[in-house]
Amino acid sequence: MSAHQYDHGHTVAGWVGCGIASVGAGVAGLGVCTVSGVLIAGGLAIGVVALLVTWALHLAGWGKGPGLRPRAEWGWRVRDSAAPGGHAECLACRLAGRGRGARAVVPVMPAQREGEPETVAAGADSVR
Repeated sequence: MSAHQYDHGHTVAGWVGCGIASVGAGVAGLGVCTVSGVLIAGGLAIGVVALLVTWALHLAGWGKGPGLRPRAEWGWRVRDSAAPGGHAECLACRLAGRGRGARAVVPVMPAQREGEPETVAAGADSVR
């Protein structure tokens, strides 16, 4: 069970891509400090590798498309069940040729019944 009450979107693709990109930024920064064009170019190349690895992991189902995921898939180590068909509003999926024919699914919030606590809309910050 997730410790958060809403979907942050933490995924394996996000964490791995961020880690690789951080290394690339460090190498490029070291290149700037030492005035080394080779290190700057190497850092930028590592950044491109981070982008490609993140994209590949997203397409393999370890990322997340735009919008809400089912609550059972909120954990960051859970594969995305919608990845094989592609996400309708996802640039990464469209670049890979997926999700073009799919229609965007807009989640519908259920009506609040009397006596039930108020639900917070997706993406909104809760005030407590």
